[in-house]
Amino acid sequence: MKDKKWIFWVAGIGAVVLTAVILYFAINQDEAVALVDGEKITKEELTDRLISLYGEKVLNQLIVNKMIEIDAEKQGIEVSEDELNEELDKYYSMYGGEENFASFLEMSGFKLEDFKDDVKLSLLLDQILEERIEISDEEMKEYFEENKEDFAQEEQVEASHILVEDKETAFEVINKLNNGADFAELAKEYSIDEKTKDKGGELGYFGKGEMVKEFEEEVFAMEVNTISKPVETQYGFHVIKKTDHKPYQEANFEDVKEEVRQAILEQKKDEEYQKWLQEKMEEFKVVNSLSDNPIFSNNTGSDEDSDDADNENQEETNDDTEERTEKTEE
Repeated sequence: MKDKKWIFWVAGIGAVVLTAVILYFAINQDEAVALVDGEKITKEELTDRLISLYGEKVLNQLIVNKMIEIDAEKQGIEVSEDELNEELDKYYSMYGGEENFASFLEMSGFKLEDFKDDVKLSLLLDQILEERIEISDEEMKEYFEENKEDFAQEEQVEASHILVEDKETAFEVINKLNNGADFAELAKEYSIDEKTKDKGGELGYFGKGEMVKEFEEEVFAMEVNTISKPVETQYGFHVIKKTDHKPYQEANFEDVKEEVRQAILEQKKDEEYQKWLQEKMEEFKVVNSLSDNPIFSNNTGSDEDSDDADNENQEETNDDTEERTEKTEE
């Protein structure tokens, strides 16, 4: 619940289920799906293997998905198109747009429409959990005081740069700037930084530790609205223009109150998810014939055993999610 990594795992389970279903209906149980030196590997062997490897985890996730849908419907919780699109845009922006993201998913074996469904489930679950969590002003103030530095504004600078291959070209750029040339236009003409050249070399705001050492030392020492001498780094020679500076600023509770609330909310979601899961498993009388785990069967056992199984299930899901996300990103 700390992030949305599990979405990739949920999106991926469809491929496993679909494969098993197609195999089940497409060919006879004894029909060969492969031959090795004349020896058959049957459909039954393959489907049994798929179920033994993935069946329990897939079914567990499908049960959770169904519980989310049922509980959201009972409470009248919905995700609007605007809310869904806003969340999807966060993913699209990381890959240069919806089309690029869809291509990335396709290469990873996922479909965009399935991914959208899983994002919607994630948003529904967020709303369900947030409705259950209460956060007092006193709790927020206490959290703020204990984590004050996390909400402070670190010292930042805003800058643009023109990256060239050699010092001579860097001085050529500086001479043109001194003679009144436009920095953004020169960036488009000279810079070899493909990510920023068409934006006039703009780097936006950044703090210490985000740039290479030589670049950072120069830009933080510069005055605002000045041009640097050529700065050599492992990438080449930079001509830097510093456009703004934000000093370190201690956090004020009223200014960051919503950020504090969100931080506490994210912390509490993990614990609240476990409680919600246990409650809904009992309320919806879930029976899972593939699992020995008490939380996913009709035998809940003792409270202590149920809690242990609940935590174990969540940890297992998180581990699977992270593994699948890593494979997807590769």
